[in-house]
Amino acid sequence: MLIFKILTAEQWATLDATGSFAGAPIDLADGYIHTSTATQAQETTDKHFAGVEGLMLAALDVKSFGDDLVWEPSRGGEDFPHIYNRPLLRSEVVWARAMPILDGRHVLDLA
Repeated sequence: MLIFKILTAEQWATLDATGSFAGAPIDLADGYIHTSTATQAQETTDKHFAGVEGLMLAALDVKSFGDDLVWEPSRGGEDFPHIYNRPLLRSEVVWARAMPILDGRHVLDLA
């Protein structure tokens, strides 16, 4: 199963260049890296990244995270995947794609 991390252009550049990403400011504040399932990713993008240019969608295989991946209730009581205790590694990214804006909304290619 794939889960998804939405990254700004700067965050993606850090992950791609250094091989490691400790998290966005909200991740660092909350103590874990926020990710979304395929069904959650569009709403997450719309709610937290509306109008932000240059976003990247990184696909991650849940098997990469073992016990560091915890499913916790969040928006609307739905369980969201959270990565605890470590940074995200570039080697864990299955694929990454740009998230262009079309008609005012980000386009997510999850296939």
